[in-house]
Amino acid sequence: MSEATREPTGEPLRADMFDPVCPSNLSPIRFGDKWAGMIIRCLEGGPRRFSELRVPMHGVTAKVLTQSLRALERDGLISRTASETPVRRVTYALTPLGRGMLVPMAAACAWAAANWDELLDAREASTVLDRTA
Repeated sequence: MSEATREPTGEPLRADMFDPVCPSNLSPIRFGDKWAGMIIRCLEGGPRRFSELRVPMHGVTAKVLTQSLRALERDGLISRTASETPVRRVTYALTPLGRGMLVPMAAACAWAAANWDELLDAREASTVLDRTA
């Protein structure tokens, strides 16, 4: 059975998975759009349905999430599988190419965590400069 046709498994995704203080939110790397890295992270444990992705990604509208999923599918990073049962079920899964993004994403998150204080200081300094300009 391929990754894309596997039933969603694992622990439910946490609502606070992308808490604002999570170092991954400071990552300077964007994979296509603001939400792409978070979608890839959500799919790391296996296929997920749209409604499951919405739980930790409560800050994104359904329309924008759909656009991001389509862009990731277009780029070959995720696959979309619709079941042929009477109740239509669509799942999203990482492709091998998408799975290859996990290592650089982990490195970027580790870098953000190691430089957390400096990043916050720089952002604060930039905000102060913006207010005085």
